[in-house]
Amino acid sequence: MKHSMRKGQILLIMLLSFASVFGKAKPKSLSNEVACWLTSPGTSTYLKKQNIALNFTDASNSYPTINVDSTSKYQTMDGFGFAMTGGSAYLINRLASNTRSDLIRELFSADSTAIGISYLRVSIGASDLNSYVFSYNDISTSSTDTTLQYFDIKPDTYDLIPVLKSVIAINPKIKILGSPWSAPAWMKTNKSTKGGSLKPEYFGVYARYFVKYIQAMKDQGITIDAITVQNEPLNPDNNPSMYMSAEDQALFVKNYLGPEFAKANITTKIILYDHNCDVYTYPITILNDPDARKYSDGSAFHLYGGDISALTTVHNAYPDKNVYFTEQWVGASGNFQENLSWHIKNLIIGAPRNWSKNVLEWNLASDPEYNPHTVGGCSTCMGGLTIGSSITRNVSYYIIAHASKFVPMGSVRIDSNLSTNLPNVAFLTPSGKKVLIVLNESSLTQTFNIQFKGKTVTHSLASGSVASYVW
Repeated sequence: MKHSMRKGQILLIMLLSFASVFGKAKPKSLSNEVACWLTSPGTSTYLKKQNIALNFTDASNSYPTINVDSTSKYQTMDGFGFAMTGGSAYLINRLASNTRSDLIRELFSADSTAIGISYLRVSIGASDLNSYVFSYNDISTSSTDTTLQYFDIKPDTYDLIPVLKSVIAINPKIKILGSPWSAPAWMKTNKSTKGGSLKPEYFGVYARYFVKYIQAMKDQGITIDAITVQNEPLNPDNNPSMYMSAEDQALFVKNYLGPEFAKANITTKIILYDHNCDVYTYPITILNDPDARKYSDGSAFHLYGGDISALTTVHNAYPDKNVYFTEQWVGASGNFQENLSWHIKNLIIGAPRNWSKNVLEWNLASDPEYNPHTVGGCSTCMGGLTIGSSITRNVSYYIIAHASKFVPMGSVRIDSNLSTNLPNVAFLTPSGKKVLIVLNESSLTQTFNIQFKGKTVTHSLASGSVASYVW
């Protein structure tokens, strides 16, 4: 009797177990080879993973096809990110400790919940998005300090350096680019933080200023991967700013900056120009000088003028030198949809397709009134984040995230053909994943194929939408 009861109990337990497994209605798990992350402003969808089945098949249709070829490889990517302006650091550093930690992790971690920013640009001295103008050697303009006795990066120790240290703790491999807006005023022809040029007698002193900056940041545990010689050298109207001709930049690099880096065993890359695509002859002029070229890693560009194809023009002139995309703003009066489409097409897609190793948007953060900025600095620059009583993620956050989240440092651009109204770019990640970023710039929903190794996936994008496909 006891024995038969035990058998009955076992049978009952087994039946209950089967019922618990098969009797409950569970959400069906979709078989899915390709993950799709979508931003579609028309439906208020922002970098959202789509719960759809996208699988490669042998089926054929008449839709346009984007063929991805991972055997055709181009440049290796250094990363995607923002300028960590002094103002951005100020706002982030004043968040409550837990909020600040959570935000830095969201921005810079490789976790699946983060957007994985892998490249930052910082200013050497103040940019116009600091709350005030400073250099690291501010003395009376009637004085000189040719030994740089008074050199001090103290202004950056309040906000920028603490925030960078927190970022590095999350992402120790992050690349950091330094760009000066101006030399110290006492070194300049007009003795002012705005405009003027570097006096030739101070070329050597200013070269040592760069060396001291890189060494001082290294002492703080911050490696400066690269510097540009001058932010926007053809724009003397910002505050701070400094005009520098191509001929002066060539002279400065070949006779002063390059040799000083070599003497100090500085391996930080020297990048030329750092201005608009319309005057691409500027970096070519410098690279035409073999003595300047040997110290130059490549050239950097903005797109407030010209066409992004200028990067290919410079690349083709000197294929052994790199090209970079280092700045583009979003204005306060801009339209989300228009900005999303323009920046995705020209920067996230256009810059890598024209050999750029990185893509950087302008300031990471501003407050609701577009502060901080200097007197005479940009008063309408919208950050990727608006930090006030709460944190708002703006259009440039999503522009960068559509690449940074899926295309880590060390990814390689691979071949993908262009299809009408479907600009796109493809990458192969270090882990072997393929990433395709596609924009529908037409006024209608577009259905299209993604082809890889002879098999296709078919998907549709609404007008103005962008998607990152990963497989």
